[in-house]
Amino acid sequence: MVKTSEFAFASELDQPIPYMDRTRSYYLGLGYETPYVWAHYLEVPFSPLKKLLNQSTLGLITTAVPFKAENGPQGPGAPYNAAAKFYQPYQQAMNGEIDLRIAHVGIDRQNADMEDSNCWFPMAAAKKAVENGRIKALSPHFYGLPTNRSQRHTLEIDAPLILEMLREDKADVAVLIPNCPICHQSQSLLARYLEAAGIPTVVMGAAKDIVEYCGVPRFLFSDFPLGNAAAKPNDLSSQILNFELVLRLLESAPAGRTTVQSPLIWSVDPAWKLDYANLEKLSEQEITRLRDEAERARITARELRVSSVGT
Repeated sequence: MVKTSEFAFASELDQPIPYMDRTRSYYLGLGYETPYVWAHYLEVPFSPLKKLLNQSTLGLITTAVPFKAENGPQGPGAPYNAAAKFYQPYQQAMNGEIDLRIAHVGIDRQNADMEDSNCWFPMAAAKKAVENGRIKALSPHFYGLPTNRSQRHTLEIDAPLILEMLREDKADVAVLIPNCPICHQSQSLLARYLEAAGIPTVVMGAAKDIVEYCGVPRFLFSDFPLGNAAAKPNDLSSQILNFELVLRLLESAPAGRTTVQSPLIWSVDPAWKLDYANLEKLSEQEITRLRDEAERARITARELRVSSVGT
């Protein structure tokens, strides 16, 4: 009888993290009794390229937020910081000073890198693609999509604003880079909206189940910790490789629901996949602390949302 080890199988743990189940169990464990209902569609809009990429202008859409020191800790190792959240889509000039942070969303703080912004905003790789003639240009601005639990708000309020910004900048294609679980849903909903409006898109993400459950036209999946959807930290070659895969997806995807998995590996030891939102690894004291932290964050976010509407 042949032993399974002789087949050189990978560890059973080494598969995409089930974020929908993980987050559902996490919040139920914190005392939130109503599970979140994730967006799910059967039909997927799909818009093919209208011109070659070397004749196209590409827009980058992020769920990261421009750094504001007055909003508290947002640097490497920063805890979850609801005070840094934003609730209205924004655009910022590509040729200005760019300092984007991700402390305001639920990334994998035990494993993700919070120092190299190219992990969540592939600016260097995108500029290299322009230099190499793979794309004609980047749009004059990049765009910020709020992380919104309300799917209706994302589709009816935020998505039309982002579409208007892209059209004003004459962007032909768009790359969307999420961070947290809800970010992945919001960016997936936006990708669907943009495709229905005629703009080809690719989602660069790390939460495979959420993106594919929603249903998007093109998806580059990197099996990395949340917060590293674009590349490995301080690794330009990984950034360039993943962005080239994005461009090839734009060129070659035959239909909606086309997923390509990056060949890059985060770690030969897949044990990191047990860390994110896993109550089984936490003590009762830690769970109580997280419950209190989640409630404070909910109140802060509600206050910020109300004040943003007022302005």
